[in-house]
Amino acid sequence: MNMLNIIIDYFSDNPYLFEEFAILITTLSDKNIINCQNTRPTRDGGRDGIGEYKILNGLSSGLKTTFALEAKCYSVSNSVGVKETSRLISRIKHREFGVFVTTSYVAKQAYEEIIEDNHPIAIISGTDIIDILFKNDITDSDSLIKFLNDNFHK
Repeated sequence: MNMLNIIIDYFSDNPYLFEEFAILITTLSDKNIINCQNTRPTRDGGRDGIGEYKILNGLSSGLKTTFALEAKCYSVSNSVGVKETSRLISRIKHREFGVFVTTSYVAKQAYEEIIEDNHPIAIISGTDIIDILFKNDITDSDSLIKFLNDNFHK
């Protein structure tokens, strides 16, 4: 919880910088992500990032698909609701999927709608962010602060 609060505090005054963090976390989460980049801060088509994913990455004939990313830096007690998830769902195109990155969690109703309607949305919640950081040897507050300062200049 302490590490999540450090992340939230670090990005609280700069949501665009949090989008960069969300992209890096997403890239660290799966080796099949071959490219992901920010969209511009305004008039971005409702997407914070756009990426490419390679299916069967080890094969020369692997398939590429694209995904849209949405990032929300919320306090751990402020859930992501239907409004936010619906925005991402409405922005993904045919044969794309979406990745929703948040420092909090997805509310029950929003999550159930994603599952019941079989929307191709992956969720990286606050707990997942910390797990991804741990897998990349960022395991305490000091290493997290160094990581943030080294990669995300205010």
